[in-house]
Amino acid sequence: MPKQTFFNLSDDKRQILIDAMMKEFSRVPLHEASVANIVKAAGIPRGSFYQYFEEKDEAYYFLLEQHSKENQETFISNLIRFEGDIFITFIEMFKGMLKRFQDKEDRNFFRNTFLNMNYKTENTFTQKFNEGSYNENFSQIGNLINKDKLNIESDKELFHMLRIIMAVTFQNLIQNFTKELLFEEATRNYVLDLNLLKKGFCKEECQ
Repeated sequence: MPKQTFFNLSDDKRQILIDAMMKEFSRVPLHEASVANIVKAAGIPRGSFYQYFEEKDEAYYFLLEQHSKENQETFISNLIRFEGDIFITFIEMFKGMLKRFQDKEDRNFFRNTFLNMNYKTENTFTQKFNEGSYNENFSQIGNLINKDKLNIESDKELFHMLRIIMAVTFQNLIQNFTKELLFEEATRNYVLDLNLLKKGFCKEECQ
């Protein structure tokens, strides 16, 4: 988390710094990013940056967490909109992210994120779907999901089902960046994957 001095900034000054951080983390991955470039773009002394953040990693994960919260709010909104249909909700979330990637800075930021994914990055991006969230935050989403047509027997199975879908979602986003897929092709591939999960891979006689 940023230091309290960051939140004490005026809205305008805080947004200037956020824009500068976003610009740098969109230009290059985290490990190549430069604090010097951030402070130059923000028009602040280098020492001021460290009054707000311990290090550049903290600034990066702050941005990622903000994006994650926005995605989670949209996800919950769509889950309500589609009356708990988890598959339609994920498809709409995926489409929404692809549309967001049409903005060059957003696309480059997420491209750097997904092509340099590590455990901490994934956990930041999937806060409600990691192991530590099972008992803490999962109930909010779990209670909104229509389970009547799902072949699950417990909330724990539902939790793991969602983690599987998230893994498939991440893989499709990575493919979108590595292969520079068009919106239609990326969506078609994702829908195919989710339909396979929806149907299951095993016929009744092999179960």
